[in-house]
Amino acid sequence: MSPPVLIRRGRVIDPRNGVDGVRDVLVRDGVVAEVSEAPLQVPDAQVVEAAGRWVLPGFIDLHVHLREPGEEGKETILSGSMAAVAGGFTSVVAMPNTKPANDSVLVTEYVLARAREARLCHVYPAGSITKGLKGEELSEMGALVSAGCVCITDDGRPVMNAGIMRRALQYSTLFELPVMVHEEDLTLSGKGVMNEGRTSTRLGLVGIPPSAEVSMVARDLVLLEETGGHLHVAHVSCEGSVRLIREARRRGLKVTAEVTPHHFVLDDEAVGGYDTHARMNPPLRSRRDVEAVREAMVDGTLDAIATDHAPHGVLEKQVEFERAWNGVVGLETALGLTLGLVREGVLSVQRAVTLLTDGPARTFGLPGGHLAPGAPADITVVEPEVEWTVDSARFFSRSRNTPFHGRRLTGRVAQTWVGGRLVFENGQIKESR
Repeated sequence: MSPPVLIRRGRVIDPRNGVDGVRDVLVRDGVVAEVSEAPLQVPDAQVVEAAGRWVLPGFIDLHVHLREPGEEGKETILSGSMAAVAGGFTSVVAMPNTKPANDSVLVTEYVLARAREARLCHVYPAGSITKGLKGEELSEMGALVSAGCVCITDDGRPVMNAGIMRRALQYSTLFELPVMVHEEDLTLSGKGVMNEGRTSTRLGLVGIPPSAEVSMVARDLVLLEETGGHLHVAHVSCEGSVRLIREARRRGLKVTAEVTPHHFVLDDEAVGGYDTHARMNPPLRSRRDVEAVREAMVDGTLDAIATDHAPHGVLEKQVEFERAWNGVVGLETALGLTLGLVREGVLSVQRAVTLLTDGPARTFGLPGGHLAPGAPADITVVEPEVEWTVDSARFFSRSRNTPFHGRRLTGRVAQTWVGGRLVFENGQIKESR
């Protein structure tokens, strides 16, 4: 049995339990044993000095692409887990758009087995809404839940058939299972490659109107009101979507939503030089949309920051803009980008921590997200004032597709603890096998 760990005199920020101040955190047998304002004396403990650092609940990402099985050249469960803990994430939800898609017990069990082998962060599989992500026939929801899936989603593919979407919401109520949706009306987005607006016109690129997202949010909220259940809107990007979600929540519908760092930091002008690293779906929107999602982060309309970490190879990005694949990696830059909003005065420190920890934990009913005694000892220790420059060549992810290469960020992960084990420290993976 490993000795207890005493993380001493860091600033503990635990929004769920109303803690924000210098504390000692004692960890025994993989769980938080005590959080004390007074210094603790534990003779047999491994002592970690945390003065000047923040001691936070481990971050939780509800939307990550680990690419395994099927596209291991882009990412594996091991390399994605390494990127996660380097970014302070102790839990991630793995999307089902693998090859084959995760629409079966077999694939779910494979993902869980590979995560156990990696021995880094917790990996929670997401099952698909429809078989093969084709939008035609519902997957075996009960079997997926029994195997360990924590939500269902067709990920980057919208469920265009309203009847199938309605049945998915109905059946999900039997399992109290979140239904995560990518909201895009394909008849409106068509062959668009970026946000429809002044920049797309100037660049001569086909645009995607905000209505492609907003109209599907509206449809699914109507279905949710009829069926009950839990609708989770992925990567919200539009002012109109925010408005509809906010109103639905006020009316008591169980709708939650997430936002990505790239959607709250960048607008569509980032595409200006035909930078394929700025191509994603939903696309980067207008500055007005960016301000709307930021406001929604503050007022609680949006529950979680999720990276939509989407690794792609060089050959899928170093092509003409119209031919480039959608997506960016995000696990290793999320903290610095989020703290950028704190420095700008958009978010309080407590709200930023909530969006990375307690918010996502509550959204999907996952363990962790707080540091009360008995909670999993999933802990992220942060150096809040350290400045660093994003260098994609040094990512633990196998892929380099980020629009933030070369950006100066403030706030860096010093340590990541998962179940009381130190798995990342000062730029190095401490345990992997």
